[in-house]
Amino acid sequence: MTTVTSADGTEIAYDSAGIGPALVLVDGAMCYRAAGPMRPLAALLTSAFTVLTYDRRGRGESGDTQPYAAEREVEDLQAVMRAAGGRAALYAMSSGGALALATAAADPGVTGLVLYEPPFLGGDKEYTARLGELLAAGRRGDAVELFMTTVGVPAPVIAGMRGGPGWSTLEAIAPTLAYDDTLLGDGRVPGELPVSVPMLVVSGTASPAAMQQAAQATAAAFPTAEHRSLAGQTHDVQPDALAPIMIDFLLG
Repeated sequence: MTTVTSADGTEIAYDSAGIGPALVLVDGAMCYRAAGPMRPLAALLTSAFTVLTYDRRGRGESGDTQPYAAEREVEDLQAVMRAAGGRAALYAMSSGGALALATAAADPGVTGLVLYEPPFLGGDKEYTARLGELLAAGRRGDAVELFMTTVGVPAPVIAGMRGGPGWSTLEAIAPTLAYDDTLLGDGRVPGELPVSVPMLVVSGTASPAAMQQAAQATAAAFPTAEHRSLAGQTHDVQPDALAPIMIDFLLG
């Protein structure tokens, strides 16, 4: 593990492995290097890229300087890119797609984008308000449960998780749920962003229709973007299904 210092002094932890052009993997909500989909995916990409995985602020081994602003997360990602030489492609999962798009709009060092099911679903003001209330009251476990319920995790599964040993880890990063909500804004595709690098937006044919439609709408909003469907994949996409199309798109 290595750290890089972001513009506001926050230490951001990252790992780097592989050979080739730089590729930074950007997690979605509730994930970080040690808990989420990026390490298995990185293992399949290191033969083609120098792959950087990092802990977004407030997660894992990264710091969390307050107050939060979406611009600070963009600066964090830019700092990781600088550690890779200043130029990198970005792969982003779910709500990490909003961060990747904002960074591509702000930094000419972004060479390409691959987004998997960015959840531009129109926003949910009730969720935003309730999440803020729970976090302000220190009810982190309830905030995690609210998020999981909102994304469709069945109640019995959540109840089982709350009694498990990993729940405290989820509670520790619960405040970052508000960060992702902030990045997603009003929930609309940010088609006004000046993003002109090659972009691939991917969705799974077994994902909910709304997620597939959001991916298609994201691709349609940017002139350099294309959409691709992965047969049989859900929002929990399998690395061996995703890695080959990433390599083909970014290096082809």
